[in-house]
Amino acid sequence: MRLIKLILPTLVVSLITGGCAEQGGRKQETTTSGSIQISVDESFKPVIDSQVQVFESLHPDAHITVHYKPEAECLKDLDNDSIRMVIVTRGLSNDEQDRLNKKLSYTPRFGTIAYDAIAVLVNNSSKDTLFTMQDIRSIANGTSGYKYKMLLDGTSATSTVRYVIDSLLRGKPITPNIVAAKSSQEVIDYVSANNDAIGLVGVSWVGDKNDPDVLSFLEKVKIAEIECRECNGTYVKPYQANIAMARYPMVRPLYYILKENYEGVGSGFSNFLIYEKGQLIFRRAYLLPARMQFDVREMKISE
Repeated sequence: MRLIKLILPTLVVSLITGGCAEQGGRKQETTTSGSIQISVDESFKPVIDSQVQVFESLHPDAHITVHYKPEAECLKDLDNDSIRMVIVTRGLSNDEQDRLNKKLSYTPRFGTIAYDAIAVLVNNSSKDTLFTMQDIRSIANGTSGYKYKMLLDGTSATSTVRYVIDSLLRGKPITPNIVAAKSSQEVIDYVSANNDAIGLVGVSWVGDKNDPDVLSFLEKVKIAEIECRECNGTYVKPYQANIAMARYPMVRPLYYILKENYEGVGSGFSNFLIYEKGQLIFRRAYLLPARMQFDVREMKISE
């Protein structure tokens, strides 16, 4: 009897401890340790690669596997249990929030993390480097006096294609004058080899002049200037100040959508994106940070 009394408390403690450990398989994950899979719009590969690299270097026990896909495929991954975050150019509609709430028993968090400009690329030998928005629309429609084809990173499902359909074609179907490439890098490669094409890519592919890959891209193509939206007769490039002051006309937001109702790696990474370190990485990649104040200062240059 005495032996039983001695053994029984130890057994109970062991069972409780073991049960907690078994239940806490996921609780072992924190905001800075564990693994997560995310889906990201391929248009933002350069800047998200940088974000992940810095986050993982700061938190060696955290591991983020990124799947780069067209935007529509990323949004479909919200129904994929293995994908806990997507990064795309729109948030969730009310219907999507309701549907996901019914499936998950909570509504995924989402918010704007940056603003991206769509850069227009031309061949290095092209003499045309200034375009109005009407020029860009007429090239997309195939009604322009310019003899350019418009090259996109696909003809369906990508955020750039959605922008062209919504903002340039205004709901009309894709025209034969729009040519598909498999990726943003292929857009750059094609334009560099063909002076009868213009390409549309996210500015992070050609913005960060400290990135060796970007410098190599800029040796192949030129960034065209688009007529300023808020000033007459001026043409501007997709620089951050022009995005911030609403001067560059082709701008889109970048969102994170997080399927996580606990403090896991997804929460840690989303916090990283919206606070100083992540926002500075967006700034370095020539996107406009959405959460960090961006100062525009007027300067006078004396000769």
